[in-house]
Amino acid sequence: MFDFSPFQFITFDCYGTLIDWETGILTALQRILEQHSIHRSNAEVLALYGDLEAQAEGGEYQSYREVLRKVVRGMGERYRFEATAAEQESLPDSIASWRPFPDTVDALRQLHSRFRLGIISNIDDDLFRASAGQLEVNFDHVITAFQARAYKPSPTIFRLAQQKLGISTAEWLHAGQSIYHDVIPAKSLGIATLWVNRPSHRPGVGAVRQAAGVPDLEVRSLREVSELALT
Repeated sequence: MFDFSPFQFITFDCYGTLIDWETGILTALQRILEQHSIHRSNAEVLALYGDLEAQAEGGEYQSYREVLRKVVRGMGERYRFEATAAEQESLPDSIASWRPFPDTVDALRQLHSRFRLGIISNIDDDLFRASAGQLEVNFDHVITAFQARAYKPSPTIFRLAQQKLGISTAEWLHAGQSIYHDVIPAKSLGIATLWVNRPSHRPGVGAVRQAAGVPDLEVRSLREVSELALT
């Protein structure tokens, strides 16, 4: 049985873990592809998204809005169409309509009754504001790639988080849907990891680059986290 008692703080990846970004991404990108009479499976679109996003985040820091614009342009290059300015903006603009998973809000409320909670997200501060209200929890800290000027899986954003949280790694549990973005870098810094392995069109991977890593605990939902942590 996994022991939650050492932890004072739980941080969460937001998009993919708390917010259903897979549905949001597919809705926006499949709409663009359909406008160009291109038909590809959801799994193929997610795999390409994961690779394009990782490429855009891997160089010199740029805003997440620009990362998503590059993803759309990259889709155009792969499928041989030129993405319009409106199409490039449509993906980052769609973030405001991405919704939490059905279990997210209740689980966060329950967990906040015992733990301090934070967000560590590859996002711009202004884009996160559109999601924050939907989560209905006052997080103790929100750490973004915009603040760190670096994207997960870079350890830079986790080091910034530790400075802001003011705790030891022994008191810290990090939860995320992505092995690539969350489990591997957190574990490299001695942070306990919880893999929220949400259902996906790419089971076990989702809209990210595939990677191999072993979390300290694997669950299928946030409801399961709250049940384990509070019993």
